[in-house]
Amino acid sequence: MPTLQLTRADGVLTVTMDRPERRNAINDEMWDELEAAARTAAADPEVRCVVLTGAGGAFCSGADLASGGDGPRVHQMAAMRRINGVIQAWHDLPQPAIAKVTGVAAGVGFSLALGCDLVVATPEARFSAIFAKRGLSLDGGLSWLLPRAVGIHRAKELALFADLVDAEEGSRLGFVNRVVPAEEIDAAVDEWAQRLAAGPPIALAMTKRLLDRSFEQPFEQALDDEARTQTVNFGTTDTAEAITAFLEKRPPHFRGA
Repeated sequence: MPTLQLTRADGVLTVTMDRPERRNAINDEMWDELEAAARTAAADPEVRCVVLTGAGGAFCSGADLASGGDGPRVHQMAAMRRINGVIQAWHDLPQPAIAKVTGVAAGVGFSLALGCDLVVATPEARFSAIFAKRGLSLDGGLSWLLPRAVGIHRAKELALFADLVDAEEGSRLGFVNRVVPAEEIDAAVDEWAQRLAAGPPIALAMTKRLLDRSFEQPFEQALDDEARTQTVNFGTTDTAEAITAFLEKRPPHFRGA
């Protein structure tokens, strides 16, 4: 893909946004390719974990406002619905997704990072809900993601002032899982990705779904959803393998079935 690098190894798909000359700002072509990458990964049972990152020392500086759009002019609502489709495709990934952030993640780049299930960053990483400084309100799902990550009042502070937040502050606020030195981040992300790739795909996908829906439903509904997903799990060979492996005192081998 012209704007993305896709690499696969041992069940892990790494998607690298590759417009370093624009700090990986997303143009029309990249939106199309990000959606294609997410939908392809979601449909591939050989992909057990997805890593999203950026080339050239940045994660993603947001939408490429300077490009003015690469194609014909469309109504702004139609353009936003197109972007929403990309964000939804990443949110709907059944596989666990890790954002590896080594530089700026601003605007919709911040949205993409928080839309992943885990965020690992270097001390040099910077995050910003920069929209207000561009005369814009939040998009990319950030109005949903940010309050869940940091609480409503912290979310308003980050959104209304649109300041840059470093990785350590992001960790303190709760939206960065780990901060590791630049020379160690590849190994740290690889270790987590391999652990996730070795996990039970069906159970992990349903766990993601349960947690993502947890703020929208009462406790009774959560219990009912847990009961249904556990019923599905107990019908899989993966759960049988996990129990057998436990009894035999060996690591389980999950096949996603």
